[in-house]
Amino acid sequence: MSQENSRVVVTVVGKDKVGIIARVANVLAENDANILDISQTIMQDFFTMIMIVDIQNCKVDMAGLKETLDVEGEKIGVKISAQREDVFQYMHRI
Repeated sequence: MSQENSRVVVTVVGKDKVGIIARVANVLAENDANILDISQTIMQDFFTMIMIVDIQNCKVDMAGLKETLDVEGEKIGVKISAQREDVFQYMHRI
């Protein structure tokens, strides 16, 4: 996988609770996905986070990573989405 195609945008949205960042980071670390950048905020009682993640050395393919993040999101009560960076940029261009 080329370096430019190895970056993924991961977004997390849900009711704020202890441990969200740790749980998502653990899933990524267990699969050898490297967090390059992270921003999170709490708006009222809602937690929002966006991460740029390098999946070049990831143990699973993109579909597998998305499924794993979906399962973890359900466990902790948040919505986790993952998109390739190029797709994310294309969808959000003006």
